[in-house]
Amino acid sequence: MRSILHAADLGGARDAYPIFMDRHFLEGTTAADVARAHRMDLDIQDKYGVKFLTYWFDQRRGTAFCLVDAPDAETAQCVHREAHGFVAGEIVEVALSAVEAFLGRIHDPEPAPGQSSSDVDPGHRAILFTDIVGSTAMTSRLGDRIATEMVRAHDAIVRRCLSQNSGREVKHTGDGIMAAFAATTAAVECAMAIQREFERYNGGNTEPIHIRIGVDCGEPVEDSNDLFGSTVQLAARLCAAASTDQILVSENIFREYGAADLFTHATRRRFKGFSKPMQVFRCDWANADVN
Repeated sequence: MRSILHAADLGGARDAYPIFMDRHFLEGTTAADVARAHRMDLDIQDKYGVKFLTYWFDQRRGTAFCLVDAPDAETAQCVHREAHGFVAGEIVEVALSAVEAFLGRIHDPEPAPGQSSSDVDPGHRAILFTDIVGSTAMTSRLGDRIATEMVRAHDAIVRRCLSQNSGREVKHTGDGIMAAFAATTAAVECAMAIQREFERYNGGNTEPIHIRIGVDCGEPVEDSNDLFGSTVQLAARLCAAASTDQILVSENIFREYGAADLFTHATRRRFKGFSKPMQVFRCDWANADVN
């Protein structure tokens, strides 16, 4: 992804600069240490003509990410080098709109009541795709107007479940929705809620809507010049591979959710764009306990 952000978008009056996201490998570092380093970057950023917009830190994984408006990647690295010495292991140019869509913010958040500034969003996200099964045939059979109403019904159900499970819609795919979640558990709970809602909907309508869902999770910088590249791709591939009324999840989701009995029929599948077979799990949502 490549994007040039106009100065007006940042409330500034200077020339347009690219936006970069970097990744630091900081195993053993605390959230307070990273917050202090971020403040040190802010103290000297004007000297280099850059603007550090925000950062994310995942202490469990030992990784930190900075979002910076800079003339080039090396200048952004120079600030880190002088301020505290924590030079990024990698840095890529990103589209600001993509960062905001996936991570939900592009500026430092205000701490919530009782929360310290060192309590940082880790930047790890789960990605969920929905897809209406047989949407092309549905349009051919029902006509454009009725098919459009069916898609609207799908959208309303999915968006309601996203709202109830802290999910954020990233984009509409035409016959489905792509969404992001800060918590893996919320993504899985939302996927199950969506399928249950469609089960209820289909029980009271002569024209049922059946969907499939795919879910994966990962960190912001996955591939060179791409944000959430492989995570988005795998979630989409899982969705496409799912059968009617099915939820397929990745091995990452399986490991992070922490309830192995919810996932069944583990298989290895080959997906386009992935060099090795990926382990895939089916979410047994129909038999899961409903709180």
